Amino acid sequence: MNLYLASAGANAWSQPFFQHALLAGTFIALAAGLVGYFLVLRAQVFTGDALSHVAFTGAMAALAAGYDLRLGLFTACILVALLLAGIGRRGKADDVVIGSAFAWILGLGSFFLTLYTTSASGMNDGGAGVRVLFGSIFGLDAGQTLVAVLVALGVGVAVMFLGRPLLFATLDESVAAARGVPVKALGLAFLVLVGITAGEATQAVGSLLLLGLLAAPAGAAVRLTDRPFRGLALTAGLAVAEMWAGLAAAAWIPRCPPSFSVMAAASLVYAATYLRRPTTRRSRTVTA
Repeated sequence: MNLYLASAGANAWSQPFFQHALLAGTFIALAAGLVGYFLVLRAQVFTGDALSHVAFTGAMAALAAGYDLRLGLFTACILVALLLAGIGRRGKADDVVIGSAFAWILGLGSFFLTLYTTSASGMNDGGAGVRVLFGSIFGLDAGQTLVAVLVALGVGVAVMFLGRPLLFATLDESVAAARGVPVKALGLAFLVLVGITAGEATQAVGSLLLLGLLAAPAGAAVRLTDRPFRGLALTAGLAVAEMWAGLAAAAWIPRCPPSFSVMAAASLVYAATYLRRPTTRRSRTVTA
């Protein structure tokens, strides 16, 4: 795809593969930004890191079994997210739970990769593992783009619907539980959304760089504002802008992988927030 992009040159913007990438990338970044903000607020970034490795394992398992890798991506991410939430306290997986499963997940991914690469289909498609690890947003066709848009829209609507009670449970869990907020159910639902987002975003930036798309825009927004809903909107806006900047850089510099350029833009924005004075934290008590 990079060779095709190089041959397209300045006309890359008018090519269908670039338009598909821009459309899918916009909605994927929007969903990742919305989910990532709560991921940072809830101190569950390590969970996002774990699910990025689960995405790789699930994709390799599906390919080894002869199925579409997206089936493995979504199934594995959602099931493991539910498992982590169910074992953790109040639907919130802790570091001990995640760390205990981390090495096993990585080992399982290596096992499925070996099965796939030694199979007949794997020998004819040796780049599948690389695409899962580093993303293949310029390889999305019209059908895959439509799925990405619909999934991201669904995640966005769900986050907006759960936003207020989830924020309440995040900032003051004990008070929220006392007020009758279903804290555990919210935790389960949120991690399912994280799993879905992880499965979809893997196609854009790859499982290795997925955490950056989830955490970097949210981390920057948290440093820029202490108003939750303003921060949520800012995170989504930054994620989309960074996706656009990364795709534009990949179009102008054909040898620059889009996943790298997207993460470079996200990292630069986050680093730039250290040039200003951090926002003073207000009270984290939420009024019912």
